[in-house]
This record gives sequence, C-alpha cells and structure tokens, in this order.
Amino acid sequence: MPASRPGPVPFTRHFRLYRRDILSAQPAHLFRAWMAEMCTPFFRSFLCNDPELVDRVLRAPAEAFPKSERIRVGLKPLLGESIFISNGDLWAFQRRIIDPAFEGGRLRTVFPAMRDSGVAAAERLAPLADGRAVEIEAQTSHVAMDVIFRTLFSVPITHDVAAAAFTQFRAHKESQPVANVAALMPWPKWVPRFHSRRTRRTARNIRALVAQLVETRAAEIAQGRASDDLATKIMTTRDPVTGRRFTKKEMIDQVAIFFLAGHETSAAALAWSLYLLARYPDWQEKVAAEALAVIEPDKIYFSALSKLRLSRAVFREAMRLYPPVPMMVREAACTTEFRGRAVPKGAQVVLSPWHLHRHERLWDAPHDFDPSRWETPNGKACLRAAYIPFSAGPRVCPGSAFAMAEGPLILSLLVRAFRFTRAPGRDPVPAAHPTLRARDGIHLCLEPRRA
Repeated sequence: MPASRPGPVPFTRHFRLYRRDILSAQPAHLFRAWMAEMCTPFFRSFLCNDPELVDRVLRAPAEAFPKSERIRVGLKPLLGESIFISNGDLWAFQRRIIDPAFEGGRLRTVFPAMRDSGVAAAERLAPLADGRAVEIEAQTSHVAMDVIFRTLFSVPITHDVAAAAFTQFRAHKESQPVANVAALMPWPKWVPRFHSRRTRRTARNIRALVAQLVETRAAEIAQGRASDDLATKIMTTRDPVTGRRFTKKEMIDQVAIFFLAGHETSAAALAWSLYLLARYPDWQEKVAAEALAVIEPDKIYFSALSKLRLSRAVFREAMRLYPPVPMMVREAACTTEFRGRAVPKGAQVVLSPWHLHRHERLWDAPHDFDPSRWETPNGKACLRAAYIPFSAGPRVCPGSAFAMAEGPLILSLLVRAFRFTRAPGRDPVPAAHPTLRARDGIHLCLEPRRA
C-alpha cells in the first residue's frame, strides 16, 4: 500500500496530491470510516463505505445517481459518449444494444479467442524466462489488448491496425491526468473544457484507427461475410425500443470503452495477481498444480473454466486488494440524506473499492492476501455486501463474466508455463492513473516451470 496522507491539508495541497495519485491523497482513517465528507470551493463530496449506502447508490435507478460530469470531462476526448460515461436515455439506449452481446451463451463463443491469446502470451514470454526481471504490466497489457481485438474484431494484436492502436493507447494513458482542472470548476456544461495537446492527439489517433476497423466490419456485414464476433453482434443489433442501430460514431465510442474497460482493467488485475503469487510462492505452487492437472497441451476446452477454482480465488483476491477501478464517482440528482446528514443536489458521491475492499470493520485481516477467505463465512458475507470490482446494480459492468473467465484462464496458462519470483528491491507501489497500476511498473523474474 502507498503511504496515506498524514492529516488535514489545504485544498490546493490536496488537489496536487490527488493529481499525482488518488490513493496517497486519502487519509488512513477512511479504512475504518463509514462515511466521510469533503468540502471544496467548488463542490461537496461524500465518500461512502457503509455497505447499505453503497448498495443504495448502486442499485437505485440509474437516473438517481448518474455518472459525475467531473469524471466525464476527463474521459470524453477518447470515449465520446460511450456507455461508460453516458447518462439518462442515451445510456439506456446503449445498454439495450450492448447487453445482448454479453449474454451467458456468448462466453462459450469467445472462449477460443481468450485461449489463443493466453497461449500466444506464454509463447511470447518464453524467450524472457531466463531469470531476469521483466516488466510484467507491459506483458499483461499486451495479452489483454490481444483478447479485446480477437473477441471484438477476430484479429490478433499482430494485425497492423491493432498494433498501432495498442501503441497509441499506451501513449494516451501517459498523457491523461487523473484530475482535470477544468472538471473541478463549477462552469455550465456548454463551456468548453480543455485538455493537453498530447491527450487530444492520442485520442484522435486511437479513434481514427478504430474507425478503420468499424468501417471494414460494416462493409463485411453488408456483403454477408462478417465474422460472428462481438463487433458484428453489436453493430447488427437493433434497439428493441427505437428500432435503430448504432451509428458509426456511436460504435467508435463503444469500442473505445471496450479498450479502456476491457483491456486496461483486465491487464491491471492480471499483473497484480502475478505479483501476489510471486510474493506468496505456496499459493503459486497450488495454482500451478491445479493448472497442470486441468489444462493439457493442445486440449484447452471451455469446460476447464469451471475447474480453475484456485486461480479464480486468487484473481478475485487480487481485485479485492488492488481493485482495477479504485474509485467510482456519482452525482446526487436531487437532495437526499446519508446517515442523518443532508446531501445537496449536485454533490459528488464517491464509492471507493480501494477502501471498501480493505475496510477494517468489515473484513477479517483486510490487508492480507488470503484466497481461501472466499470459502469462509466472513468472506462470503463480504462478497455480497462489500465487494464491487465491477460495480453493481443497473450500471454493473456488462463484461464482468468475461473478465472472470479471461483472468483466471490466462493466469493459469502463465503460471503453468513459468515460475514467477519477485525482482530484488523492486516491489511495486500501487497508484491510480486512473486504473490501479504500479507507480514504476511490476517487475518479476521468470523461469520455465517445465520443458
């Protein structure tokens, strides 16, 4: 864990800390508090750790606590009006088209793409498995983006457009600040917000590359020769209410969020899972033994997913300790009350998996790595009440089942092939930018597990 903020600080100092890293800008007492209020010159913010409050905010009708405009401002250059940041009728329309693409039966359809990405990742890492330190986040980003391209457009990341988009996406992450000054100002929505030249350039480049893929797929659909993948499913689905499909621009917006939510979060969770297994070798050997027993060479079937129970528990525990999205921000659409305190209309409502998943009044040994906790009464209770890596309620991540298949599968394939150990003196420090990654990367040493 990074060091918490030592005590109260002026707003300007807090903003500088927040801009550098959300986590270290927070005081340590939030790991015990049920609620906290923050007043700034521009808005009031309420952080909720009380499970009843969290459940109330997430499971209320979407219009009661919409996505915060302050978060939308920072993400719009890349995401446009995608489902991740849209609100109201637009969000409902998008959800009605996207949800069918992620129904349970589709998981079996996309499983071969996940499997092929994991096998390719193991082959790509083989030349690096000589005991030297490898920056593992770069490797998990590569395999997660490979999964996105294979499941969306049926092309591997070695495809020219896919490779270019991956490169541009990494550049965009580096240019995107966590806190946008313009987003904090109480200006009307029609006032333009400003972003750095680099942020706008990389977002523009990514969207242009996505446009190529969307245009190619639209032509293939028209000719009746499109692959049966997620892009085809989404582009051909009509909204049952309005009868219309996504326009080209709307489809580009949705693909952009698949890149961010489907690639960035999966990559972070997988990297932290590997680090934790390197830190706890006994658990790594258990996961390796399970993978060797379940997964045979050249015989990786869909039925294997249900047998990777230890890998799934490790992946779930990694997302508890290092939630890919450490904080979610909503906005109160009308005046309400939290724990006897008035919450004015327009107030920011912060739900923090980073604090909720480590809350000292909810979890047993909250800061310890213990995948077996999910079989204990406390773990099962907290899983229902205090575990939200994919959010919950109407705005729950539609790809959560995909992530819980992809993560354990690729984790098992990698641990089956290699033994991971910590690089001496290079333990990672988590930082949120805006997903939870390591400040200077995660460096692990690899060696082949068997011939």
